[in-house]
Amino acid sequence: QVQLVESGGGLVQAGGSQRLSCAASGRTLNNYRMAWFRQTPGKEREFVAAINWSGGITYYADSMKGRFTISRDVAKNTVYLQMRSLKPEDTAVYSCAASPRLTTTLGNPREYDIWGQGTQVTVSS
Repeated sequence: QVQLVESGGGLVQAGGSQRLSCAASGRTLNNYRMAWFRQTPGKEREFVAAINWSGGITYYADSMKGRFTISRDVAKNTVYLQMRSLKPEDTAVYSCAASPRLTTTLGNPREYDIWGQGTQVTVSS
């Protein structure tokens, strides 16, 4: 069973950058789809970005394109989310998710089987 552990959250000023990491353990991620979601209190989880582990094809929510970059390091079994030009409205708990199916609907959190514990990102104005 895959286990996910996020890190890299914290407090950052508006306009700054932050890189989140999601370390996977338990098995190889071949044919997995990995994704980042974010959530603020009282709201549904919001899709941020996804990457197919094999091949590295990436997908982004329209509102994240250009500011956020998802990538993976196969040797380290880790997925990253590089965030730039951060805004206060980017403040959220960011969670890493994994699905063993490449047919997983990108933005549907219910189709992802495995979740990390989440990491808080707070952007101050």
